[in-house]
Amino acid sequence: MIARTLARMNINIELQRVEFIPKTLEEGILYLSERFKVAAHLCPCGCSSKIVTPLGPCEWSITIKKKKPTLYPSIGNWQIPCRSHYWIKKGRIQWSYSWTDEQIQAGRNKEQAKRELFYQKKTDLTKGSLWKRIRNWILS
Repeated sequence: MIARTLARMNINIELQRVEFIPKTLEEGILYLSERFKVAAHLCPCGCSSKIVTPLGPCEWSITIKKKKPTLYPSIGNWQIPCRSHYWIKKGRIQWSYSWTDEQIQAGRNKEQAKRELFYQKKTDLTKGSLWKRIRNWILS
């Protein structure tokens, strides 16, 4: 158990830009399809589950510095048996704590509220007269 814990602490992940996410993924690679706004990788715990992170204003964001990817926010694999929770920061896996079922549900509720607010604001910007839309755009 100690060896597995130590191994989990020092995991690097390389960025590979692709048009399409491959069917078979390799460990230690974060595949990025800018065309389809998605990133994918194998769960770093070793369970071999394919983890897909959609990119967008209501999903994950990615930054790349010196070819090292950072995904935000953290990745919580709550629907697979390992339930791993980690960050990808500057090309490294940084492990986080496990969440309770209540924390998971609260996180999902927060994400849903964020999506609803985003799309409501987007809809509001396209309603009304030209002047009202310009005002709404400026105020947003």
